[in-house]
Amino acid sequence: MRVVAVFSVKGGVGKTTAAVNLAYEAAAHGETLLWDLDPQGGATWLLDVKPKLRGGAPALVTGGTHPVAGVRQTAWETLDVLPADGTYRSLDVVLDDAKRSRSRVHRTLTSLKGTYRTVVLDCPAGSSLVAANVVRAADVVVVPLVPGPLTLRSLEQVRQVVAERDPAPPVVGFLSMVDRRRVAHRQVLADLPEGVVDVVVPAAAVVERMGAERRPLAAFAPGTPAALAYRRLWKKVRAAA
Repeated sequence: MRVVAVFSVKGGVGKTTAAVNLAYEAAAHGETLLWDLDPQGGATWLLDVKPKLRGGAPALVTGGTHPVAGVRQTAWETLDVLPADGTYRSLDVVLDDAKRSRSRVHRTLTSLKGTYRTVVLDCPAGSSLVAANVVRAADVVVVPLVPGPLTLRSLEQVRQVVAERDPAPPVVGFLSMVDRRRVAHRQVLADLPEGVVDVVVPAAAVVERMGAERRPLAAFAPGTPAALAYRRLWKKVRAAA
């Protein structure tokens, strides 16, 4: 089972959009689960899934509830979601009180081996105990980066979190929400930082339409540059994992 974590220390960089589209691409190659760990529940909402889990996140990560009990199927047969709800806001506290607090997500996923070929984790932004858990469970960490002066710093901060695990999983950065009309964006494009793959997801109206469509890009606009970019990104991620 391949575990792909989509993570950033910064919010508003297209993290959830990436998680949803990567999960959709992965589902074309086998059974896929998207675990929405973000209390905002953006991935859950974008895939038109209603969360319902007895005991919520605390029961899930402490072993009180088997994750299968919370899994919901999407409109696509090979794509399931483990949805987020309001209880995820207290997940850091729950993890801090639990035994082996940095490996609870990994232990939860272990019970799903043999069920899914790929699991995509949509992690809340920032350095936290949830982030440490996600990195502990991941085979590869995917980092969306908005081009600009803080791009390298953001990537380095993620690497610092990832470096706490030994061995550390590979980190795949990619450029998100790119506007080629902006000088700062063009400068980063001209000289990609180390560890950033040559995948560019544009800042485009079609990406924003995901909120209205409640579907991944390739499901309603498969030929657009953004959809094609996420397809290329999935190939890079699959190769790195």
